[in-house]
Amino acid sequence: MTLQQALVFAALLVLAVELVRGRRAPAAVFTGVALAFVLLDLVSLPRALQQLTNPGLVTVVVLLLLSVVLDKSRLLEQAAERLVRGGYRAALARLCGATALYSAFLNNTAVVASLIGPLKHSHTHGAQRLLLPMCFAASLGGILTLVGTSTNLLVNGLMVGAGLPGLGIFELFPVGLCIVLACGATMLLLYPRLLATRPVEQEQASDYFLEASVRPDSPLIGRTVEQNGLRRLAHLFLAEIVREGRVIAPVEPDRSIRAGDILVFTGDVTRLDLLLQFPGLETRGQRYQLPLDNLVEVVVAADSTLARRTLRQVDFRSQFDAAVIAVRRGRERLRGPIADVPLEVGDTLVLVVGQDFDKRNNLQRNFVVVTRHQVQKFTDARKGWLATAGFGAAIVLASLGVVDFLKALIVLLALFLVTGLVGSSELRRRVPYQIAAIIASALVISDVMAETGSGRLLAGWLLTGAEHFGPYWALGIILVVTWLLTELMSNNAAAALAFPVALGVAEQLGLQPMPFLMAVLYGASCSFLTPYGYQTNLMVMSPGGYALRDFLRAGAPIALVFQAVALVAIPVVFPFVARG
Repeated sequence: MTLQQALVFAALLVLAVELVRGRRAPAAVFTGVALAFVLLDLVSLPRALQQLTNPGLVTVVVLLLLSVVLDKSRLLEQAAERLVRGGYRAALARLCGATALYSAFLNNTAVVASLIGPLKHSHTHGAQRLLLPMCFAASLGGILTLVGTSTNLLVNGLMVGAGLPGLGIFELFPVGLCIVLACGATMLLLYPRLLATRPVEQEQASDYFLEASVRPDSPLIGRTVEQNGLRRLAHLFLAEIVREGRVIAPVEPDRSIRAGDILVFTGDVTRLDLLLQFPGLETRGQRYQLPLDNLVEVVVAADSTLARRTLRQVDFRSQFDAAVIAVRRGRERLRGPIADVPLEVGDTLVLVVGQDFDKRNNLQRNFVVVTRHQVQKFTDARKGWLATAGFGAAIVLASLGVVDFLKALIVLLALFLVTGLVGSSELRRRVPYQIAAIIASALVISDVMAETGSGRLLAGWLLTGAEHFGPYWALGIILVVTWLLTELMSNNAAAALAFPVALGVAEQLGLQPMPFLMAVLYGASCSFLTPYGYQTNLMVMSPGGYALRDFLRAGAPIALVFQAVALVAIPVVFPFVARG
């Protein structure tokens, strides 16, 4: 082993340990290792910077920016209740099929987020029996196409950076379809028993409550709650009506709406868009003509001047260039109009903010800023259809070879900007810096491993004693190693770490690299054993009332079937030896 190889292995060991510990962002860890390689002269600075213009990296960034628009569509959310009607197995088949198909083209995190609310409140089957299969189906759908998940795009970018041809949009489909069908059949066979309904502790008291007032010209007036469609909002629940200072709760379906009523909702405040679809229903942000595409979540600080005072008393709008649209106070159920509720230290507020909010010098004293949210859905369903149709046209034209895929995506993004489907400020907030940094750094690391021979040496160690078992044994090792890595760290980090090793294995065996690289791609999406391996697993844990044992019991059969089918199908579609 040379000194250069020793330095590379030391850096890789630090990389793996930090990723498993999870105390630093993966982007920071990858960037730090790539920078160390530059400082050690293992790669030149111009060559390292050249990776920032890698076509695969640019494709990832543009696609994720497009997803800002595509994620606003409410098509799948609106179909959720129809998908789960009837018997459990039939409902499960429809739900998993639709989720996988949708997730094949759109961000699976957004797909899961859209379905959590409708499935949690399903009147047909318990949330425990629906959320976990839906989550797994979203992960499985991501392996059907190149654009199904950022991990596929990352591996494709690494392939292009290594001088290999990039993947076609539907090149992953044959293997992916085999895996999806086999895992789907496993869920239909086992989940009716494994996911039996059990009571889930409800924590409605910890939900936000937000309010909207009924304007005198609203068409809602004179119609009942049921007739206005206020009972079946996927992520919000109409908890009470404040009428002339009197609180009406619970709200019956046949209760008529009157002018001046204040409707108080509980639930997911980021779904403010659900209220915007009702004409004449006005939130505080609309009343003050503030932009509704940026929500800031804050906690009232210990020495805040707001404590024990109402919003009306402190003239909140003038002080902070913001309007409070929602409040949460631990497990206490708050009642009455927001403007008349005395605030307490520790209250969590969701604000719609103006342009001057960040410039106010009284923010630090009064608030601890927790996070920012974006309103995610179109209030006009036609915009969702238009965005989806535009993306579908780009996919079809690119798959037929009519236009270059990256060019089609750039043109589509420009059209979305011109037509107002997305704003430039919204795109700036959603630039995927973390993923871009991981990909660019992973390209540098892979380049260094190839140049120093470290990848080949590591592959030799990995294959010690395996040369007598043939290429299937080596493929299985790559699959299992990537699977274990993705259960311990993010799937993007696992793929970036395993990629140069897979290249080294192919070189060591003198075989085509594609089957081994596909083992990395598919293996990185096989995260079913814990709620911590993938963000969508974590998203359904609380709403479904799941514990770690539920993921182990339900996820282990899926993971094993996934691995077995991938091991058989990958060499058939991506052979070890070039055909012809």
